[in-house]
Amino acid sequence: MLKVIPLGGLGEIGLNMMVLEYDQYILVLDAGLMFPEEYMHGVDVVIPDIRYLKENEERVKALILTHGHEDHIGAVPFLLRELNIPIYGTGFTLELLKEKLREHGLLDTARLETIHPGNINPFGPFRIEFIPVNHSTIEGVGMAIETPEGLFVHSGDFRVDQTPSDGRFTGLARFAHYGERGVLALCSDSTNVEKEGNSLSERDVKQTIDTLFRSCQGRVIVAVFASNIARIQQIINLAVKYGRKTVLSGKSMRTNVRIAKEAGLLQIPEDLEIKESAVKNLQDNKVAVITTGSQGEPMSSLTRMAQNTHKHLKVKPGDTIILSSRFIPGNERAITTIINNLYRLGAEVVYEKVSHIHSSGHAYREELKLMLNLVKPKYFIPVHGEYRHLVKHAQLGEEVGIPPERSLVVEDGTSICFENGEARIGDRVHTGRILVDGKGVGDVGDLVLRDRRRLSEDGVVIALMAVDEQTGEIVYGPDIISRGFVFEDQGDIILEDAKTIILEIMDEIKGLSQVDWGEVGQDTKRRLKRFFYKIIERRPLILPIIIPV
Repeated sequence: MLKVIPLGGLGEIGLNMMVLEYDQYILVLDAGLMFPEEYMHGVDVVIPDIRYLKENEERVKALILTHGHEDHIGAVPFLLRELNIPIYGTGFTLELLKEKLREHGLLDTARLETIHPGNINPFGPFRIEFIPVNHSTIEGVGMAIETPEGLFVHSGDFRVDQTPSDGRFTGLARFAHYGERGVLALCSDSTNVEKEGNSLSERDVKQTIDTLFRSCQGRVIVAVFASNIARIQQIINLAVKYGRKTVLSGKSMRTNVRIAKEAGLLQIPEDLEIKESAVKNLQDNKVAVITTGSQGEPMSSLTRMAQNTHKHLKVKPGDTIILSSRFIPGNERAITTIINNLYRLGAEVVYEKVSHIHSSGHAYREELKLMLNLVKPKYFIPVHGEYRHLVKHAQLGEEVGIPPERSLVVEDGTSICFENGEARIGDRVHTGRILVDGKGVGDVGDLVLRDRRRLSEDGVVIALMAVDEQTGEIVYGPDIISRGFVFEDQGDIILEDAKTIILEIMDEIKGLSQVDWGEVGQDTKRRLKRFFYKIIERRPLILPIIIPV
């Protein structure tokens, strides 16, 4: 039978990873990450748990990447540490991946194979045609996968733009071709299923930005995703049109532009680009800046401008700042903070909620209906979205004639089995989230996050003392040290009372022939916890340190 097993990306935005399994062959589609949620204090990124793949290591044969966004390629270095399998992707996607692999010291051993939209490649029992799709980064693909059980189609992240600025269209004719042949199952992108109508065309976005360039008398600073090469090309073209020199600000911006230029995917006149330090030598109306930081990332170039800490680019009255991206859920507070700070510095800020300066890379409802009608699948599997997105996409499928029982709404770890043209829900496999903190992968769990949350909310109290191991007498302390709990000069009474509780505990164990100091520490922790909550209704992290000497 054919098994389809999502290991990430169903029930959440990000972490995209799906397994196709037939007999002794396992094919992995994408290996993405997600950025930490608010409660994940100190965590850098989150990656999918690949235990299932490690348990079936001998059967895992290849990884295919649909495009170069972090939520589809970000976990590849961590996957390669465990499974050295060949990786397939389009040229630009692999070039982006190479930068990540170089940072992780994995580039020399990685086996990277370039795929080309329109080509059909064999992968064991599968034959895959890679279908070009229009998205907010270039060279994205969907897939038509011939399997022994029937045709399986994956849309990839897509939209239907009838007037794309770069001339890259979604291959609707190929999706329709396979729809006529008969498709067993379709996986389709659910991200924007709540958006009515059709997504905004890149041509409309270009017209809006053109108007802003034409009317702005000062500097134009455009914040955009570094992977959105088509948008960057638009801005460069407008800079040429209006006689503005261009500055690329931000490490990822400079890296992605270099990759795109070397691949012939981005055209920049030789004399157009200048360094950040040269901006001060030009009139304001002769400068355009393309920068990272549209999502309020803490160390991004735009954030440093908004905080007035950027070494070369100081925001001032007359500047027009364009945030040419959408507000990704979870980033709203960071973005609005940046907008407010930019206004405080005297700039004019244009963003998604006040102007058409961004076109989503994900299909709206009418485009999703079009995909369903073209492919005409027997079974429909909504993917890439939170659970409500998957449900609403299944409901949309019902509107175009897919019976509810043939829409399979599943989450990570739930396998779908196809046999003799029929589908059924199979066993669950282990899946989950692995937290990456610095060089630590998976060593931060719920208990650590709970302690970090308590530290962030109520602080820490350390109870320190040294005792005579033979007599149990206190030879030093007890000392109470607090951080983030109470001001020590204002909380002297509370902390002195806490010392009294510790002395009472020590009095109770006097005369005992044998003392378990570990148990004494736990008792100290329990009593101090009750005391602090009773007195001040706070629950600090309590660390009793008892040193027998």
